[in-house]
Amino acid sequence: MVNQQTAGPGAPHLSAEDLAALRESLREQRLFRREQLRRLAGPVASRAAERRGQGASAHLEVGVKLAASARMVLADVEAALARMDAGVYGACGRCGRPLDRERLLIVPQARYCARCQWAAAGGR
Repeated sequence: MVNQQTAGPGAPHLSAEDLAALRESLREQRLFRREQLRRLAGPVASRAAERRGQGASAHLEVGVKLAASARMVLADVEAALARMDAGVYGACGRCGRPLDRERLLIVPQARYCARCQWAAAGGR
């Protein structure tokens, strides 16, 4: 269980209520992404029928990309939950500084502070 007084050296700015709300948000996201992946996997029969239909390759391509995106987000969400459990949630994975509370409230699975995220994306 995560230490509720601080979530680690980088996150003393998060209250116990913040951490509880963020954990709940991450758990909801995890459930949503798992369900999304289950639906995208769908029954084989419907996939075969889709392949026979017009525009099947476009539908399959969209489904593949959606599934890849859902798997990436799910991995980020699970990693954030693991950081919570380890007591290091809320610290930038690159520079170690605390992530802004507002950033975590918007993107609770954020791994990097805004500056490091920008640098990791090549300054784009």
